Amino acid sequence: MKHGIPKAWCGLNRMVTVWVLVLVATWTSTSVNAEPASEDTRPTLLVMGDSLSAAYGIEREEGWVSLLAERLDDKAQVINASISGETTSGGLQRFTDIIGQRQPDIVLLELGGNDGLRGLAPNQMQANLANMIEQSQEAGAQVLLLGIDIPPNYGQGYRDAFTGVFHSLAEEYDVALVPFLLEDIALDAQLMQSDGIHPTAEAQPIILDNVWPEVESLLEEFSVDAHLS
Repeated sequence: MKHGIPKAWCGLNRMVTVWVLVLVATWTSTSVNAEPASEDTRPTLLVMGDSLSAAYGIEREEGWVSLLAERLDDKAQVINASISGETTSGGLQRFTDIIGQRQPDIVLLELGGNDGLRGLAPNQMQANLANMIEQSQEAGAQVLLLGIDIPPNYGQGYRDAFTGVFHSLAEEYDVALVPFLLEDIALDAQLMQSDGIHPTAEAQPIILDNVWPEVESLLEEFSVDAHLS
């Protein structure tokens, strides 16, 4: 009996050792041959805008940016960095950090309306937007510029200079442009809130339709580029 116990333990130890070696070998083989974790290959869209993109006066989920995310149906990640009251100067101050953190593939720039309403110099607005376009392109992102207009009481000369900024930038940097975000909306009182500046919830699908063709085109370009790379 004195010798039986040690022999039994020795046998048990050998069995345990064998099973441990088998488990280690199996785990190692599985780890080496396992497929790498799949990365999220969806494009990231960054919307940098003001109250027109921040769903001012309506529920956030009713805004055109939220509707855009719904239409994309999880085929792209949409980040809305829009703030009501934002000017191009304020947007530029935030832009470097945002684009560095989010690393978007497509940037939608919807800024300038508040510059116009405050009567700020169009050339400064142009410089601010140009800076954001350049940062986007340097980061490898496509840009969609969303143009806006201001009320007639600002004078035709100022309006022409203001709206001309968007066309000039689109041509200079070869970026996509929606000339007027509120096309078919701004002159329809039923689609504008009581302030006459911000569109209603009912207008949001129209805004999305104004933006969609250019967004769709940029997404197709991204898909082709991703496939080729």
